[in-house]
Amino acid sequence: MIPIVPASASVPVDSKQLWLKPGQISLPGSPPLSLYVHVPWCVRKCPYCDFNSHAAPGADNHEIPEDLYLDALRADLEQSLPLVWGRPVHTVFIGGGTPSLLSAAGMDRLLSDIRALLPLDADAEITMEANPGTFEAEKFASYRASGINRLSIGIQSFNDRHLQALGRIHGGTEARRAIDIAQASFDNINLDLMYALPGQTLQECQADVETALGYGTTHLSLYHLTLEPNTLFAKFPPALPDDDTAYEMQDWIEARTAAAGYRHYETSAYARPHREARHNLNYWRFGDYLGIGAGAHGKLSFPQRVLRQMRHKHPATYMAQAMAGNAVQEARDVGADELPFEFMLNALRLTDGVPASSFQDYTGLPLHTISKQLAEAEKKGLLEADLTTIRPTELGRRFLNDLQEMFLKD
Repeated sequence: MIPIVPASASVPVDSKQLWLKPGQISLPGSPPLSLYVHVPWCVRKCPYCDFNSHAAPGADNHEIPEDLYLDALRADLEQSLPLVWGRPVHTVFIGGGTPSLLSAAGMDRLLSDIRALLPLDADAEITMEANPGTFEAEKFASYRASGINRLSIGIQSFNDRHLQALGRIHGGTEARRAIDIAQASFDNINLDLMYALPGQTLQECQADVETALGYGTTHLSLYHLTLEPNTLFAKFPPALPDDDTAYEMQDWIEARTAAAGYRHYETSAYARPHREARHNLNYWRFGDYLGIGAGAHGKLSFPQRVLRQMRHKHPATYMAQAMAGNAVQEARDVGADELPFEFMLNALRLTDGVPASSFQDYTGLPLHTISKQLAEAEKKGLLEADLTTIRPTELGRRFLNDLQEMFLKD
């Protein structure tokens, strides 16, 4: 039984009602489906992080209730099957938190459960996030043998001073060692780095990126540090580089990664040819994703509606509720008036944009629903729109927030 109202309400509703009742849209088919699995524990909470992550229990902050959590994940997934029955899953992303806190046996069990319950594509991209402070060579070789075929490593910086300012548990030496261990077993690796860090100079930013490029990994994610609400950095803001310096860093990154053979295909993502993150592309193209685990979000489409879900956030509450058959804390239909903004919020992050036809395919609304906004954005030089493609211009990518806000409902 899956509730379609906040958890404070007392009566869950049969999940069949989620697609049987009339809706406001008409989808011609189902978007591609991905699976997101959230592991909520970290060794330590970073001061810039606004994700649903919690310091792991135990004396050394490496102990998690692994078996209980895996039980809850399976129960959550089993409860969700009626919503995705028969739909193939193209990608899996195991994020956090720090999924590499899971043991090799625990990861193998998780992937076995997923394969047993879902029709997973034979060539599915299966990504796991990992942090350098949790790398062990034997364990990561086991992850690969279990079916993980892509790693995303949270490096953030190779500079010890900047890592300390970010509250990371690793230093530059551990970051380099982690990449060496990863490359021994994996050939599809993303490195996460941040720039515009507290006290960072252009030269220090360049040194970080050059170090990352030297490893020749298939993918780089290069994020401008932002001070997110409800984080320690928001409460006690560090001194960050000024806007001119940050823009100089961004311009240099774009030129340098292009020269190294990486294509800037999304706001913060750079990939070697044909090595884009397939899971993230599905998000940005407004595909569907089932999210399981503490605090996980999901988006699922039915012929006449689009449903968003959120699981219980606190790990203990999530485990108890999932085992009781009530993993979902909140679920709601996305209104027809909200869908244009939600679609464009994602699609406009892509350098190549999206086919114009995908607007109707994924929202169930005709393209003329946003014709006024498209024309206005094109007039301002922020967008290129024709009968085949909706694509941000270089100016639109630079002022992405302004462009996205043009599609907010009145």
